[in-house]
Amino acid sequence: MSLFLPKLTCKKDIDEVIKGVAEKVVVLRFGRDEDSICLQLDEILSKTAHGLSNMASIYIVDVDKAPVYTRYFDISYIPSTVFFFNGQHMKVDYGSPDHTKFVGSFKTKQDFMDLIEVIYRGAMRGKMIVQSPIDPQNIPKYDLLYHGI
Repeated sequence: MSLFLPKLTCKKDIDEVIKGVAEKVVVLRFGRDEDSICLQLDEILSKTAHGLSNMASIYIVDVDKAPVYTRYFDISYIPSTVFFFNGQHMKVDYGSPDHTKFVGSFKTKQDFMDLIEVIYRGAMRGKMIVQSPIDPQNIPKYDLLYHGI
């Protein structure tokens, strides 16, 4: 569990953050505090939060406490990280069929920082989808459970 990142514990809190944070990327990490991969990701997020504070606000969401969003974003694998900018869901082309979220942990702090910078710069130019700057070898591979629905 991350002691340094704010936790959102209900739909109302998540809605307020998504709608209320202006001119910054909102990063929502969906997962569980006791999961080892989530802890690995939380370490990367907490170590980069201060350095990215002018571009991003990072939050932790427990999948069991936000079932509405867990279903809405089809969080089948944890951790999953979702991005917003000025209330709009930002999509990222990772070279996979799903552009709505990043599944798994980032391999390095630099991968996460580069991604936030690309999302921020793209969003400031009005883009709703950006190309991932992360090396494809550093992107976890998984299969969509509901491909084609």
